[in-house]
Amino acid sequence: MEINLHIEVEVNPTESEEKVKKALFNLFGDLHTEIKPMHKGTVLIVQAKGIEPLVTLRNVIARDRIRDAARKALYSGIKSDFLTFYLNKQVAFAGHVSFSEAEAESPLGPISVIVNCEDPLELINWLAPRTSKS
Repeated sequence: MEINLHIEVEVNPTESEEKVKKALFNLFGDLHTEIKPMHKGTVLIVQAKGIEPLVTLRNVIARDRIRDAARKALYSGIKSDFLTFYLNKQVAFAGHVSFSEAEAESPLGPISVIVNCEDPLELINWLAPRTSKS
């Protein structure tokens, strides 16, 4: 399956850029980040191809034992041939996964993830396989 990954996360003036990078690396591995200035602070952007950057996220979802909750959050983000979801930046810094809304849920803003792929359902089944037989 061909996968294109786009991740964005704002770095507010009160935040450490290195800590925000660590939050990204905790969930997606060591990816090249591009830094762009914004009206307040900066934004870290990651562009990646393939499933490899999602392996760490898959492992953290399994380790945290949140596959069913992850499936529900991921299903709500399916749009045609892409999947959009948001992750809590502070929880990611601690090495865990917590899905969030695009705005207002996290005071520091979320990690925004867009995955373009031909079959988002197949990707969800790989990222967060069912835990029950139902």
